[in-house]
Amino acid sequence: MRYELFYWPAIQGRGEFVRLALETAGADYVDVAREGAAGMQRMLDLMQSPELKHPPFAPPFLRAGRLVIAQTANILHYLGPRLGLAPDSEAGRLWAHQLQLTVEDFLVDIHDTHHPIGANLYYEDQKPESRRRAKYFREERAPELLGYFEGVLQHNGGQRGWMLGRSLSYVDLSMFQLVAGLRYAFPKLMAGIEPDIPGLVALHDRVAGRANPAAYLTTQRRLAFNEDGIFRHYPELDKPS
Repeated sequence: MRYELFYWPAIQGRGEFVRLALETAGADYVDVAREGAAGMQRMLDLMQSPELKHPPFAPPFLRAGRLVIAQTANILHYLGPRLGLAPDSEAGRLWAHQLQLTVEDFLVDIHDTHHPIGANLYYEDQKPESRRRAKYFREERAPELLGYFEGVLQHNGGQRGWMLGRSLSYVDLSMFQLVAGLRYAFPKLMAGIEPDIPGLVALHDRVAGRANPAAYLTTQRRLAFNEDGIFRHYPELDKPS
């Protein structure tokens, strides 16, 4: 099957978690909105199509044959077994989905460090609130959630090196993206916290060293982090406590 991924063309954002799975599995897919103005219009038209019984609210969404599937965790829940990136058992797949939903919660916290009031305002319009939110994120939320994921990894055996089971899953790819994104957005925070999450750091490096992800990371398909996505580097938000 050839998959069609629909997401904003100039940012990694939530679509990157799906893209990492497709790239790692060597799946046949097209990143529709990156195909110029026509691709972007296709995405917008599909979102508003009266013919869709189950229309997506917003990107990312995936077209797989007749299916149109939205929400990052939902897309990965569908793709995981088909790409060999999820456990075989129902219990294992539900556990993977649960972890990915927790990743989604974490992304909301990360986004709210620079947009705590609303996405309709520029960062410059909410700087005081962003500083307060970022302080909470640095001191409480990031250590709490990274510590949780580190604990899950260690509970799975530690030496296996994966978040669940005995092989690479889409949850491992999401851990890679979280570590990479936080290193960009909060380098000081991560420098201080990485000694406490050695398993996640090693997992990041293990994913980056695998053939398909490593090849993808060197291509133009992997957009650079920037100040329009979820992970944004504003030095004033990364001040040590």
